[in-house]
Amino acid sequence: MKKMAIWPMAVVLVSVTVTLAAQSAPTDPLSAALKRQWDTIALNLKESAESMPADKYSFRPSQDVKTFAGEMGHAANTHYFFCARIKGEASPNKADYEKETNKDALVKAVIASNEYCSSVINAANDKWLMEMVGQGPQAQPRGAVLAAHIAHSNETYGTVVPYMRMSGIVPPSTARAMKK
Repeated sequence: MKKMAIWPMAVVLVSVTVTLAAQSAPTDPLSAALKRQWDTIALNLKESAESMPADKYSFRPSQDVKTFAGEMGHAANTHYFFCARIKGEASPNKADYEKETNKDALVKAVIASNEYCSSVINAANDKWLMEMVGQGPQAQPRGAVLAAHIAHSNETYGTVVPYMRMSGIVPPSTARAMKK
């Protein structure tokens, strides 16, 4: 008797669970996931640029690598490069930020390039991300270009974290984790 009473409750429970899951699932799960990843790395790079003291922008762990300023400039340049490609337009950036050494100029460049990419990414949906960009063997879905850009931006952040630690600065992602 008890077995028969459990089955209807199980069916109701499963039905409610499936309904709730369907209601909470994003309509564009790919773009939603990529937006979350982008927001995280954009924040990490922005806060890195802001938290490093101006006198440490010339720091480099060895002579065969970029300075911190060069890495922040590289981040800004690549944001414009990748996001213009994703959008299918010429890059609006005409500067070479890797040559910039001034902290204030580079913080502004990172913020402006983050905003440019965010405007492209926030307007994206899964269908648009599956559209091909480029020509011939170089053609690939916009989403693949975006995923490559997010990966590259994470590599850049991973490069500057030791610069920050060697300069006595706690990296932004660590600082946020320590507050939890």
